[in-house]
Amino acid sequence: MSQNKVILLTGASGGLGTAMSEYLHKSGYYLALHFHENVPTLAESETVQHFQADLRNPDEIEAMVDAIRSVFGRIDVVINNAGISRNGMSWKLDFEDWEESIAVNLSAPFYVCKFSIPFMREQNWGRIINISSVVGQTGYIGTSAYAASKAGLFGLTKTLSKELAAFNITSNALAFGYFDQGMIDDVSDDLKQEIITQIPMKRLGDMQSIEATLDFILNEKSSYFTGQVLNLNGGMY
Repeated sequence: MSQNKVILLTGASGGLGTAMSEYLHKSGYYLALHFHENVPTLAESETVQHFQADLRNPDEIEAMVDAIRSVFGRIDVVINNAGISRNGMSWKLDFEDWEESIAVNLSAPFYVCKFSIPFMREQNWGRIINISSVVGQTGYIGTSAYAASKAGLFGLTKTLSKELAAFNITSNALAFGYFDQGMIDDVSDDLKQEIITQIPMKRLGDMQSIEATLDFILNEKSSYFTGQVLNLNGGMY
């Protein structure tokens, strides 16, 4: 299914973004890798290009999508992976931390979709994958902004699935639990062990689970699978 299919992956220089980009590259996709400050480790080539944008700025998002279209000629898949976590008890959380969390984790995926959907509609084919979190389903102390932004992605995902069904474009969300790459790197060893005790499988997730899920959603035969939240969390929810 990967022949000439172009994937826009946001947050491509983070832990999970790097792992996903490497896997998708090996799978034969053309990759438009978004970054903000840190350049993706996957080198540019005929099939891989880097695109810088501040996802807090809708104008920069629109310019990025236009640049991708001009370079590759199409956008087939959007994976909204970029995310930030600004922690703090709700009554102490700074205004800026709340606003930035909503901007990057929820508003940016909306704008990326808004500007990419017209191209997908022209092609009468597309895949939208929004990366969310189990925290948006269960909540976690000190994560009011992060949890709210990730929960918002569920509503966005389901609405897009209904709006785009007639155009052979699917929209799904992946609600990740705790994985051995990505934001977990910012967690202390003690907290990491405490998190693992809360996971029924008693271990962190690995990339193989994410890769298998991406394969399923991106498969041409998965065209009837839309509007869903796939939970990859080791049984936490």
